[in-house]
Amino acid sequence: MTISKRNFIKLAGAAGTSLAVSSFSSHAVNSQQRTIQNITGDVSPITVNERIKRIKKAQELMANNDIDAIILEPGSAMLYFTGIRWRRSERLTAIVIPREGDIAVVTPFFEEPSVRESMTFGDDVRPWHEHESPFKRVVDILRDRGIKSGKIGLEDTVRYFVVEGLKKASPDYEIVSALLVTLGCRMFKSEHEIALMRKANEITLKAYDQVYNQLERGMTPADVRSLMGATQRALGGENVWALILMGEASAYPHGTNQPQIIEDGQIVLMDCGCSVYGYQSDISRTFVFGEPNNRQKEVWNTVKRGQEIAFEAAQVGTPAGVVDDAVRRYYETLGYGPGYKTPGLSHRTGHGIGMDGHESVNFVHGEETELAPGMCFSNEPGLYIFGEFGVRLEDCIYMTAKGPAWFTVPPASLDDPIGHLGPVKSLA
Repeated sequence: MTISKRNFIKLAGAAGTSLAVSSFSSHAVNSQQRTIQNITGDVSPITVNERIKRIKKAQELMANNDIDAIILEPGSAMLYFTGIRWRRSERLTAIVIPREGDIAVVTPFFEEPSVRESMTFGDDVRPWHEHESPFKRVVDILRDRGIKSGKIGLEDTVRYFVVEGLKKASPDYEIVSALLVTLGCRMFKSEHEIALMRKANEITLKAYDQVYNQLERGMTPADVRSLMGATQRALGGENVWALILMGEASAYPHGTNQPQIIEDGQIVLMDCGCSVYGYQSDISRTFVFGEPNNRQKEVWNTVKRGQEIAFEAAQVGTPAGVVDDAVRRYYETLGYGPGYKTPGLSHRTGHGIGMDGHESVNFVHGEETELAPGMCFSNEPGLYIFGEFGVRLEDCIYMTAKGPAWFTVPPASLDDPIGHLGPVKSLA
């Protein structure tokens, strides 16, 4: 099992909190907080009516796929369908969405008042006491909805103890995957969701523009991370994150423990994002501090062309894996690879994105899911040369009926390395 970029960044951030922040970042952070204005006033959160429509679509998909109910634990799926923002613990809190009828919540008795505060609609809450089984409450809900047997779908992040608990509570139900339902809803973003993702990307791009002009010789990854985080927060971003790689460390997509500082002629690779009302951005930029050499320019320009090839290949009806294959064919003509070998592109060309930074489906070899309006992806065909450096340019795209559209348009050149916000395009 490989560690995800998001989990890596959380670990790196936790480690970074034990380090003293240098005068570079502390001064810059204070300056940013005083001068930058929040730009999220022109967007609004997902409404209750939108969530109710999502429930109805999920119920239609359940009927189409012979699933009688689905169960969700706290996380992005629960938030997507219900608006309930909760945390996971060893005590089960879960949502039951039946094929027909109203949703219901199972939660510990002492959590019920707080859970109700988080609810945006519905009033069926089944509390359980410490000595009782929460899975008995789930079974009671199913039977109250007329589901005495059948298939119960579990969202793919539901933990194993829930599976075992349900099996013990009743042998009358078959446990199946709920992905056909949850992915069938979440993979296809609405115009409102696209607008929220666009705003998150706008924040991250504006932060890049600010931070790029404040990079200084001697800065550490922690300095740059603090500056980028403060800038995104000041612009209105939430849940901000940043992965900063310098010099040889940029050759390793998720970094190393090597000491790093900005030096003249050195690669600085930044992979950063935030969320707006729960929807994510994910943008990578690669700079050279000072004058780039010919080798750095060549690799940077190759990655830029790789992004263009991926964008051109991402057409409605095309299997997602074809996008990855198109980039790899180009890179192999230049001596990179073959396939996922290095020097070359050692990871997938892109990942799905929405409420989670990484969602299905991906631009990866063998992925047969066809592209359709509303799907959103990162486009990040980096090149990595172990022992030297790496280059990653990453911008996210969304699919419209007429083809792909950029949330952020990639930079034109290494001399002008920020890019700009893409034009608004309708999904239709």
